[in-house]
Amino acid sequence: MTTAAPDDNDRYTVLDDGFHVFDTTLRDGAQREGINLTVADKLAIARHLDEFGVGFIEGGWPGANPRDTEFFARARQEIDFRHARLVAFGATRRPNAVAAEDPQVKALLESGAPVVTLVAKSHDRHVELALRTTLDENLAMVRDTVSHLRSHGRRVFVDCEHFFDGYRADPAYAKAVVRTAHEAGADVVILCDTNGGMLPAQVQAVVATVLADTGARLGIHAQDDTGCAVANTLAAVDAGATHVQCTANGYGERVGNANLFPVVAALELKYGKQVLPAGALREMTRISHAVAEVVNLTPSTHQPYVGLSAFAHKAGLHASAIKVDPDLYQHIDPEQVGNTMRMLVSDMAGRASVELKGRELGVDLGGDRELVGRVVERVKERELRGYTYEAADASFELLLRAEAEGRALGYFRTESWRVIVEDRPDGSHANEATVKLWAKGERIVATAEGNGPVNALDRAMRVGLERIYPQLAKLELIDYRVRILEGRHGTGSTTRVLTTTGDGTGEWSTVGVGDNIIAASWQALEDAYTYGLLRAGVEPAE
Repeated sequence: MTTAAPDDNDRYTVLDDGFHVFDTTLRDGAQREGINLTVADKLAIARHLDEFGVGFIEGGWPGANPRDTEFFARARQEIDFRHARLVAFGATRRPNAVAAEDPQVKALLESGAPVVTLVAKSHDRHVELALRTTLDENLAMVRDTVSHLRSHGRRVFVDCEHFFDGYRADPAYAKAVVRTAHEAGADVVILCDTNGGMLPAQVQAVVATVLADTGARLGIHAQDDTGCAVANTLAAVDAGATHVQCTANGYGERVGNANLFPVVAALELKYGKQVLPAGALREMTRISHAVAEVVNLTPSTHQPYVGLSAFAHKAGLHASAIKVDPDLYQHIDPEQVGNTMRMLVSDMAGRASVELKGRELGVDLGGDRELVGRVVERVKERELRGYTYEAADASFELLLRAEAEGRALGYFRTESWRVIVEDRPDGSHANEATVKLWAKGERIVATAEGNGPVNALDRAMRVGLERIYPQLAKLELIDYRVRILEGRHGTGSTTRVLTTTGDGTGEWSTVGVGDNIIAASWQALEDAYTYGLLRAGVEPAE
């Protein structure tokens, strides 16, 4: 059994211990619906969080399930933590028992984690109804467990579960739990808004009062049920809390927890606190997306600071101001958090939007007001017909180049295409496409089968063009989305198709619009292939 305190101090690059960034993605974040982490997933996320520079990583509840027990064993062997200390989570001993003999408390020591977080009841009704014990015995459980872990050299944090609700019901008892944990040797006592029902002003008032009345070092753990978890966390800091508990991307039970990334960005950029290693904040967007990849959830495009749309500008009025000075419509420089500014071109676009987007795409419009005006009108006309360019940068760049050069890029020209879908008596289907193209003065007729009509078209185009343009062999259709736009004649609606294509080094999106899904798909595929050849540096043939 491992009971001695791990001597890990020389393994870490630790910031001033006066303020803690504590991450609980691997425990509380893993309770989000749709997340099911393997041990390998947890190890990967722990590496990302340590690289980001958080001070503490709560790895799970050793002894409660085999997966968390294995994680702690492997993390100690496989991860050379540079910044974070690994934290084991558990509960205070059982009622009317002894901490030294409690199996769950023993498992916390056996985990080898240098820090332990204990969850303790601080709401009188929870003590009596959930623990089925007395208020005095609950205090004894806190005192005994904290003292026992401290005697084995562990650093102890205590999470006061349902603290704010408990404080509302019986403030004297809630504060007694905090005071007991502090006097028993807990480094930090964390006030938990477990049900997520608090508002910032309420949090600030309670934290300030508890801090003054107990003298304990306080932390905050906020759930996001009112949409205020980040604000509540910062309100607690304003009141004197020096320990914040968060999860990457706000993952967590129900609607989630306080989001790590907006919290640390606010602390560093708005409060002027250095809570991460120097330069770490510039890695924030990358770390956020890397964690999302591990948990297999699409990153939120509208997440503050790190979302794809966090610094995206669509309105023409905004673009005009940004052209003069980006700070006029941005609260920080996106590069501070590893993100970038993006201009969106839509029917709301004005001249400034088009000029800035052209600059972003590397197309010099040369201050040509007539050209810019034509592009603006072309975009508005096509968006009225159902096109969308804010989600299809590649199609917009092709439109921009066509207007600038007076003609479309001439890699190939379509004579015709057709698709046959055969419904067979046995219930199976056959999909066959034939395309007739012109490329480099040569007429090409190609036929192919596919597992659907669009796939058959895609294969036929490849069969026809790859001999002339071998660069197309690297292209892969990554995403395909269809939206039926409102029509005036019932089933005669307009179809919009958005595709994402990649070549192994990058991805691009294209759009097609037509009166049926096949016609719209063909347009999107034409743009995808044309842009792929442009990216590959192939000179137009016509």
